[in-house]
Amino acid sequence: MIAIIELYVFVLAAFVGYQVITRVPPLLHTPLMSATNAISAISLVGSLVLAGANRDTVSNWLGFIAVTAASINVVGGFLITDRMLKMFRREVKKPPPGTAVEKAGQPRGGSR
Repeated sequence: MIAIIELYVFVLAAFVGYQVITRVPPLLHTPLMSATNAISAISLVGSLVLAGANRDTVSNWLGFIAVTAASINVVGGFLITDRMLKMFRREVKKPPPGTAVEKAGQPRGGSR
């Protein structure tokens, strides 16, 4: 009976999570990603505690796997956030070579 309730909660959480994430407007993606990185950092701390508990070999290996997965998640999240923020930056356009703007600083008439 408990397994059925746990399965029901899992399916419901997956459905609600999908509905919430698909309805986030594009303007909120970057702040939401930053908040997700903070949550991943908390899970990284928890996995470090698990790995450092030194209870038995199985918990050490599970802690190592948890630390690795959480680290990949945090680093990947920050890389994606940085890439998203670069999309909003304005680039300074350089004039093409040989245009009037580039020649403005050069003296006219060649050498005297």
